[in-house]
Amino acid sequence: MTDTPSSPSEQQIEQAARVLAQGGLVAFPTETVYGLGADAENPAAVQLIYKAKGRPANHPLIVHVAPGADLRYWVTDIPPVAQQLMDAFWPGPLTLILPRNPAIPDTVSGGQSSIGIRCPSHPVAQALLKRMAELKPSGQAGVAAPSANKFGQVSPTAASHVRDEFADMSAEELLIVEAGPSEVGIESTIVDVSRTHQGVGAVLLRPGHISAAMIAEVIGYEPASPDQQAPQVSGSLKAHYAPRTPLSLFDEGNAPAVQAALAKGGKQAIVAFASLPPFSADVHDWYVCSPDAQLYAQDLYAMLRRLDQGQYQHIWVQRCPDTPDWQAVNDRLGRAAAAFE
Repeated sequence: MTDTPSSPSEQQIEQAARVLAQGGLVAFPTETVYGLGADAENPAAVQLIYKAKGRPANHPLIVHVAPGADLRYWVTDIPPVAQQLMDAFWPGPLTLILPRNPAIPDTVSGGQSSIGIRCPSHPVAQALLKRMAELKPSGQAGVAAPSANKFGQVSPTAASHVRDEFADMSAEELLIVEAGPSEVGIESTIVDVSRTHQGVGAVLLRPGHISAAMIAEVIGYEPASPDQQAPQVSGSLKAHYAPRTPLSLFDEGNAPAVQAALAKGGKQAIVAFASLPPFSADVHDWYVCSPDAQLYAQDLYAMLRRLDQGQYQHIWVQRCPDTPDWQAVNDRLGRAAAAFE
């Protein structure tokens, strides 16, 4: 690997792997967002994640493993539907919830008997995971890695976002591996397949780049919506992914209410599709977003961070189409807006 911002050197990968193996924190890139990583088998290291993020201890993490990892090391059962999904989407932005091997500390699962496992496709993440596995006596390694941001805030899609988020931490406390912007831009799809022995099929707990329709093509049926018995997972709180600036959603139907709010003055930002006529564009800042769901998702968090730095009193975001391809974006925007309801 060449030593460029988009491809860390082998020495940097080696340093990061050793920091993880020795119980330290490493922020590293994945195809979804940057993760805040620690050795998943080291409860003290995992606690550093919770402390740095200000994350509740009962909020589970996702364990990242390298391609070819022995999943039986981490879980007690791999049902056929799980194998189908792994064959179709791993490595990639899909997390599977499976029955946790009791030998794995429940620190990573928020005390639950299940565990979230993902095999990322990002080459830097894979190199880091493979090297860490080589350093472990078992030959197996997992990195618990939620998004590298303070709990409930906007996820980072660039190393600069991580530095801004954890400006209070030194390089000795947090090593950041830089490798350019994340390609997907939003967190992984999460599917629960931990209850097949109870007759419960695949359950979609968090939408993402891999859609329900894509999952259905593989397993032959639409994944169910979350039920009351579903495991708790990352990003499942009503209010999440929120900027620090108040954010509200609007559509053309309530545009007059938005115009009334804008008329009260103060610097405000409007995020909308090009087809919507701007109002008060000469007074307020107008941002045109992509009509393509994947491109919108790719830029979503970076956009929210830019707006957060704009010293606005309020951010107004036009609702996205209510269609399956926009499900993941609508999920993130809905949770961001819920933080200010």
